[in-house]
Amino acid sequence: MDYQKLREKMVKKQLIPRGIKDERVLTAFLQVPRERFVPEEVREDAYGDFPLSIGEGQTISQPYIVALMTQCLKLKGEEKVLEIGTGSGYQTAILALLSKKVYSVERIKTFAQKAQKILRELKYSNIKIIVGNGTLGWEEFSPYDRIIVTAGAKDIPVPLIHQLKENGIMVIPVGDAYSQELKVIEKKKEEITTQTVERCIFVPLIGKHGWGEEID
Repeated sequence: MDYQKLREKMVKKQLIPRGIKDERVLTAFLQVPRERFVPEEVREDAYGDFPLSIGEGQTISQPYIVALMTQCLKLKGEEKVLEIGTGSGYQTAILALLSKKVYSVERIKTFAQKAQKILRELKYSNIKIIVGNGTLGWEEFSPYDRIIVTAGAKDIPVPLIHQLKENGIMVIPVGDAYSQELKVIEKKKEEITTQTVERCIFVPLIGKHGWGEEID
């Protein structure tokens, strides 16, 4: 399959018509081989306008949602970014092209290992991944210019607010276990402002400051 043509079609048909206009974001989506981050049996659908299962009840998000969340971060290239939920590693790769350093936390060890392997093969050198409870963030390297959460939270985890730098931006889906609103959080003078961008559906954010180990 001509994946480059599929990438171009994805950008032209799925992203630009829906308001993705940040040129750096669009360029990143043309460069990252999404097919490398999905299971082999569904690679022909890698650029479809829908999420795909990657196993263990987890998904790789629809391209538009990945692009929207990325655009909302307003990355210029010098930021230190915390990603909660490495998953397939696709969003991680996009962030790596658009920022200075990406710190990514994944609770499922096999996902973290697989993503790390693919990202290394693709020569991304500005990414660090750990296995851990994403709702606690990654305090060692905080504060972060940007934080992105790729799972649905019932509330904004307090540790992530603390680890967000002054004038920083966090993008996070907030709602119940089955439907959320994509929120853009900005921190200025210790005040938090929240903007709702889009309705969305993500897998639940599991952890101490998320849904715990069980979903209500």
